[in-house]
Amino acid sequence: MNRSILTLLLLVTAITVSFAQQFNLSGHIKDTQGQPISFASIYIKNTTKGTSANIDGVYKFTLPQGNHTVVYKAIGYKAIERELSIGADLDENVVLNPETYTLSNVTINGNAEDPAYEIIRQTIKKRKAHLTEVKAYTANVYIKGVQKLVGAPKKIFGRDVQKLLELDTNRKGMLYLSESTSTFAFQRPDKIHEEMVSSKTAGKNNAFSFNKASDLIINFYENILLENKLSSRGFVSPISDNALLYYHYKLLGVSIENGETINKIEVIARRPHDPVFRGTIYIKEDTWNLVNAELYLTKSTGINLIDTLSISQQFLKSGNTYMPSNIHFKFNGDIIGFKFEGYYIGVYSNYNLQPKFPKHYFNGEILKITKAVNTKDSLFWLNNRPIPLTKEESNNYISKDSIALLKTTKRYLDSLEKLSNRFGILKFIVLGHTSKDRYTSQKYTYDPLYKSIFYNTVEGLTFKYGVTYTKELGDKRYYNIRPEARYGFSNKTLTGSLTANYYYDPVKRANIRISGGSGIYDLNNYGTMSLQGNAINSLLFETNFSKFYKKQFAGIGTARELSNGLQASIDLDYSRNFNLVNTTTFKIKDLKGETFTSNNPFTPDTETPLFPTYSALTLNASLNYTIGQEYITRPDGKFYQPSRYPTIDLSYRKGINGVFNSDVNYDLVSLEVSQNRISSGLWGYSSFVVGAGKFINNDRIFYPEAKHFRGNNSLFSLPSLRKFQFLDFYLFSTDRQYLEAHFEHNFSGLFTNKVPLLRKVKLEEIIGASYLSQPIKRNYTEFYFGFQRLIFRATYGFAYDGSKRVNHGFRFSYGF
Repeated sequence: MNRSILTLLLLVTAITVSFAQQFNLSGHIKDTQGQPISFASIYIKNTTKGTSANIDGVYKFTLPQGNHTVVYKAIGYKAIERELSIGADLDENVVLNPETYTLSNVTINGNAEDPAYEIIRQTIKKRKAHLTEVKAYTANVYIKGVQKLVGAPKKIFGRDVQKLLELDTNRKGMLYLSESTSTFAFQRPDKIHEEMVSSKTAGKNNAFSFNKASDLIINFYENILLENKLSSRGFVSPISDNALLYYHYKLLGVSIENGETINKIEVIARRPHDPVFRGTIYIKEDTWNLVNAELYLTKSTGINLIDTLSISQQFLKSGNTYMPSNIHFKFNGDIIGFKFEGYYIGVYSNYNLQPKFPKHYFNGEILKITKAVNTKDSLFWLNNRPIPLTKEESNNYISKDSIALLKTTKRYLDSLEKLSNRFGILKFIVLGHTSKDRYTSQKYTYDPLYKSIFYNTVEGLTFKYGVTYTKELGDKRYYNIRPEARYGFSNKTLTGSLTANYYYDPVKRANIRISGGSGIYDLNNYGTMSLQGNAINSLLFETNFSKFYKKQFAGIGTARELSNGLQASIDLDYSRNFNLVNTTTFKIKDLKGETFTSNNPFTPDTETPLFPTYSALTLNASLNYTIGQEYITRPDGKFYQPSRYPTIDLSYRKGINGVFNSDVNYDLVSLEVSQNRISSGLWGYSSFVVGAGKFINNDRIFYPEAKHFRGNNSLFSLPSLRKFQFLDFYLFSTDRQYLEAHFEHNFSGLFTNKVPLLRKVKLEEIIGASYLSQPIKRNYTEFYFGFQRLIFRATYGFAYDGSKRVNHGFRFSYGF
């Protein structure tokens, strides 16, 4: 009896193993001229299990033992089916014939509208239905990214480009090669969750691929595509609701595929510089589904950084709908003589259109990467890579992985560390100096010299210098200690401080910090301008904008994420604060009509004390919550993504009286709501900040403890949405209640793109307004307009007290 059961079990096991065996189906896909067909789709008929050929038309597909109907298809070619019996590895080469699109059954009169227009109208009517017909799905996604340099200058900043980037003698080479596999889940309207299964990057065995399936999603049923990626405005889909305002259409022909009529339509830009696609789309008759697309964008459409982007998207039928089987992005460009090209391809397979997600599955985590993803060996990739590597890609892996292995040797790392730690005077002046010791995981960072020397009328010529010591503790945990000293040669005052920070949980963004010492600080806790900027204004233009006070202090604080998107912090600080006065009037040139003002902004002609010497024990607590916060989890931390919803900041500041002889006694409660980059489609994007607060107790407040605002008296400044253009730096701080608001809209070239000269420099139009109301400055408003490009902007604005205009003029800013 036992022997019979054992025999039966062995038989069942043998049959199971037999049926579970997987075999490789591989080969070449070429056209009738013998040329490879890049990125053709291969899949099992009536399923979503499939793959894609590589750029050379080579494919490899793993199938279970048995009989299968395999479909081979590519855009512009007739699909073919092969009945294959799989019992061992099989080579199957395929030749695809060009698809014939004819107009023989289409009547086109000379003055009549092209039939393509009616097809597009019907497709637009069905656009929203097709957009929303799939409520949710899961899929396996494979992504490969390749970036090549195809031309480069000989040197940059005096360094040999060939050696710097490891290029061949023609200064060409592959800069980036990466693959990843993921499981991807989607639920309408916009919830996504991706878990990376494997990752491989040439030459970086310990690195995590930045491939993200959500970055490859492009749905032409959406009205606007690729917003905030290649352009701030995005691009109009050729089947969007208002597509007829932006496109001309031409029916190139009709074909029959498996009894279904497919219309091939050329999409043509009505105006050469509109944010639109060019190319060909394929639409199924009657149901008006988009079944394939071959489109591209050029520099004339306003794309940034690259010259051309081509998008090829193939679909396969799943039930009554069509789902992407692969999407291919190909790009090229030229930046200061560096000519590059490359592509990203995503292959989708094993769709489940009726998934059952557990509760709280979509919790804001859009991508999860674990330590295990980059530990997969070559055997794993050999068996699980759906697109075969080209010879060039294989060689690149071998070459860069060998070099990477060499770079892990003690000899190489010692020489690299020695080179990195080498002191250079020019580097020290501009960038500072860093000294690392990888054996002890320690690093010393010395401030750049140019930032350490400045001038102001309180301290005169001043030297301020700091060094940061960092100790890595593993798992991206670390602590750092920073001593800093500052000496003014005119007031002969030396101050110094020591701060320490322990970053103990990167996933929870948690840290503890302590500090103590003395220092010279701006009277406005937000700061007015950089120390170097104030020095230039003082020395060259006899204008000392910044005002200072001295503080002796000690403090401790901590911050930690309490739940997704909710960050909490609490600080306790003790300080003794001293009034300061000007001690020098030195300037390089004495300008007629200009004179330095006192260090008291309220008595510019006389040095009078702004406040007495006092002590303050202060408690600060805050909660910061971003609605719908999305994030990426990696072994080295949690990385918040830009949110589509507002952020709310609630804070409380308490001046504690009596403890440690503290002289202050107040309570300030404040609330701020903000959001960046609210999309307006082709009209650009908006950002806003609204803040309000009240001192519910203001029994004893000194000027440094008041609520300050980000003012601006200077022609040049750093940009900030929260900054007023013309409000005085100091005069309108308050110890009572306030309401402030800022709004800015960026049209992203909507108008300048229509002007040839402005179009070339890609200027973006901006308008904005700010508002402040508090007891001594009621209904103060500012309006401005101007242009920006990258980190530079120029605006012209007007400031009003009520209905009275009090200021106007230009403002320039630079930086991020």
